[in-house]
Amino acid sequence: MNIDFGLTANDYSKYRVQYPDKLFIKLQNWGVGIKGQSLLDIGTGTGFLGRKFAEKGLEVTGVDISEELLNEARILDQEYGLKINYVNSKAEKLPFDDNHFDIVTAAQCWHWFNSTEVLHEIKRVLKEDGKLIILHLDWLPIKDNVVSKTEELILLYNPKWTGDGGNGMYPAWLTQVSEAGYRNIETFTFDLDVNFSHDTWRGRVRASAGVGASLTESSVKNFDADLQKLLKDEFQENLIIPHRIFCLVCTRPNT
Repeated sequence: MNIDFGLTANDYSKYRVQYPDKLFIKLQNWGVGIKGQSLLDIGTGTGFLGRKFAEKGLEVTGVDISEELLNEARILDQEYGLKINYVNSKAEKLPFDDNHFDIVTAAQCWHWFNSTEVLHEIKRVLKEDGKLIILHLDWLPIKDNVVSKTEELILLYNPKWTGDGGNGMYPAWLTQVSEAGYRNIETFTFDLDVNFSHDTWRGRVRASAGVGASLTESSVKNFDADLQKLLKDEFQENLIIPHRIFCLVCTRPNT
């Protein structure tokens, strides 16, 4: 299945869920989020995570392979009055000097990377004792809830989609960073409910890998119409969607 989030950049910018303040409060336990720190956000998309850190006074650089997403990120930065440096690049070959950043973050994107190559590059660009943060915020399909019904519909249109049935937990990340020599590995997770209207849920789903980033324009339109009907027939206008955050924090390997 070919994935191109540039195809859904506008919906991605409007409807992707923001990371909650609770996440950034927890990350303070690892000394992450201090004004003046240099942070590289790989797979930055439209800059949702990097922008939160820039608001706290960090010097943020964002990397993504989609120029369309980066253009959306620049528009949002102007609206927020923020300055983030964006670079169109693969995470497996970062165009930065050695020992350059205090922190590297990767949000909603780790599964798209060659983890072995990316972890080598992250080690190279991190300063000594620098921190790597990998995180994901997932909707949760629970029997007969709006998420599970939506996933069933996605699979009707896109049988090759493999993102269904998730539980928001990523134990494989621990093995990957351990084998790459990263130290002080810790994880945390917490759940949150996110409110959507029918329209904003449709936008969020269109911005997903299984729909807007992989289906043809006509298929996306037909899918959206079917989702609209499903929501109208079976669910109240105010949707409360369960989500889970899973976060891994670790320290750069010793040289």
